[in-house]
Amino acid sequence: MQEAGRTSGSKPGGASGHGHDRSALDSIPWRDRISTQLLGVVAALVVASIVAFAVVETTISRQRIASATAATALVSETVAASIRHAMLKDERSDAYSIIDNVGRQGQIAHVRIINKEGRITFSTVGGERGQLVDKRAEGCNACHGENENLTVPIDALRARVYEGQQGRVLSIVTPIRSSPDCTTAACHAHPRTAQVLGVLDTGVSLASVDHDLLTFRRVSLLVTALLALLLGSVFWWVASHRVVRPVEALVQATRRVAHDDLGTELHVDFRGELGLLAASFNEMTRSLARVEGELEALNEQLEHKVEERTSELRAAQDTLVRTEKLSSLGKLSASIAHEINNPLAGILTFAKLMIRTIEHGPVGEVERRTLVKQLALVQRETERCTAIVRNLLDFARERPLALKPVDVNHVLDEVLQLVANQIAMVGVVVEKDLARVPLVLGDFGQLRQAFVNIVMNAVEAMGKGGRLRITTRPLPEDDAVEMVFQDDGPGIPKELMLKIFDPFFTTKEKGTGLGLSVVYGIVERHKGKVTVESEPGKGTRFTIRVPASHGS
Repeated sequence: MQEAGRTSGSKPGGASGHGHDRSALDSIPWRDRISTQLLGVVAALVVASIVAFAVVETTISRQRIASATAATALVSETVAASIRHAMLKDERSDAYSIIDNVGRQGQIAHVRIINKEGRITFSTVGGERGQLVDKRAEGCNACHGENENLTVPIDALRARVYEGQQGRVLSIVTPIRSSPDCTTAACHAHPRTAQVLGVLDTGVSLASVDHDLLTFRRVSLLVTALLALLLGSVFWWVASHRVVRPVEALVQATRRVAHDDLGTELHVDFRGELGLLAASFNEMTRSLARVEGELEALNEQLEHKVEERTSELRAAQDTLVRTEKLSSLGKLSASIAHEINNPLAGILTFAKLMIRTIEHGPVGEVERRTLVKQLALVQRETERCTAIVRNLLDFARERPLALKPVDVNHVLDEVLQLVANQIAMVGVVVEKDLARVPLVLGDFGQLRQAFVNIVMNAVEAMGKGGRLRITTRPLPEDDAVEMVFQDDGPGIPKELMLKIFDPFFTTKEKGTGLGLSVVYGIVERHKGKVTVESEPGKGTRFTIRVPASHGS
């Protein structure tokens, strides 16, 4: 049976695993353990045995008392019959001699004659003659009250057991009944109405009965203890070897399997349900090991297929990236060509006009003014080309961020100072609601550029008049700072919302389409987020969130 606790095929570290299993078994509350429950069954059997012996002892005691009562009653009746003749002849000495001889028997505790007034007229116990018995005592109050004479005794209450000086005593009261002879005798005539003249109280010692009961009790307790010890030992041994140890072995093996030790196997050398359970456990571990092997083989195949597919996808992705780069380069080139082509065409046209004017000879005041106007147009278109190229360079070139703690409220104040003239020229009203916010880790100049682009984009969208509301607030739950730019311009159509951050996308006649793209890039480089909400006819709302600086 002890083989049930041994396993084979354990992985390294089995000793620590066994200690872990042992601690897991020790963590089970003692009242829930099988050993405790089996011990409770043994204790219940012992208690049941003790109760059974107590019932047997009580039954034997009652039987012995009943036998002693019958024997004592027989003795008392015999004594009463023996002294009757002497009492009718008033030969009291003969009657007392008979009683005295009976009282000398070994188990006779006393023999008394008590008249109906309760006075002891004779007793084998010295010093009791002439005394009155206590009518309130047990055995007396059943036949007469405290101040009443004796009536006919109740047979069911004739016997009583009390503690004497030498142990328990069984006392039988036998009535001395009146007879016709008593009513006619000259010596002590009694009225005819008298039924009982007195009682004969015979007491028998129960020492032998108590000794036998004590001996029986000791023997029964000894037998019970030995039987309980033997039964408990056998039960405990059987339970420990046939139940507890196999169950512990199963628990330890199960926990090893739970820790992926599928080589665990129980040596089954016991029969019954637990043997069948152990065999089923071994079959389960073999099945799990087989399935695990199949899964590992399948995983290897899947990994090989995934690697092949990944290589194919990587190659396809590289092709798509090259294609996308070429496509993006084409779009970028086309956008740049489109943006620069218009001002260059104007410059070329005016340059040809000025050349023709000058080739016709000296110019007059009118021609000179025309040339100056045309040169101004050339200058303006050239500056437009310069702005396009500069914005393109700002968009394409990522300058290193000069990060330091920055107060976005100060950045916004400087931005509004820089664009104050442009705002005033178009009559836009700016409302500020700048809350106390934590510092952010950012580049002051690039944040300023992003805010300028958003403000100017809003001002240009509103045209003449309009209202721009700028608010800031902390976001403690996100550990960030939020800046909101809300204008009441015409808004952005839904179909254009997804394109506003694309390079060179613009709805303005003279815009480059790079302003919001630059904003998006700057915010992303600050690990922030920019979102836009707009509804045609109700304005546009740009929201920028930038992480707060932990050093603030």
